Amino acid sequence: MFARPSTNSTRLGIKVHCLALGGVDLTSPAGRMTMGVINAVAEFERDLLIERTQAGLIRAKSEGKRLGRPPRLTEDQKRAVITKLQDGASVARLARDYGVSRLTISRARDKYKEQGALDIMKPPENEDATAGEGSDADPA
Repeated sequence: MFARPSTNSTRLGIKVHCLALGGVDLTSPAGRMTMGVINAVAEFERDLLIERTQAGLIRAKSEGKRLGRPPRLTEDQKRAVITKLQDGASVARLARDYGVSRLTISRARDKYKEQGALDIMKPPENEDATAGEGSDADPA
């Protein structure tokens, strides 16, 4: 709504006239009542909007729809990333190769680490490096 100051003065010397309401003085009793009614209707509309939004989200979830932003990597790409990480590729390099952020690669790694699907913390075994050590030698 557009409002303009009035030349009439009130206690503070300020009056507001709402031009969209036909110039009603909002500092008068009738103006305050009008604004109270408008505020009540606006609050009611807001509550209805929230209620409809929540009902729609519940319905979508019950129908099995996935909410939120779609993932940048498919499950096959995530498995390929994990395999490449196990082979010694860097997170930054994989991020450049797949066109995603390093955080996306790290999240994929952490997801598989949490699930225990693959042991990505274990470096690739190199038989030559361990040859000559005893089978019960401490790697540290």
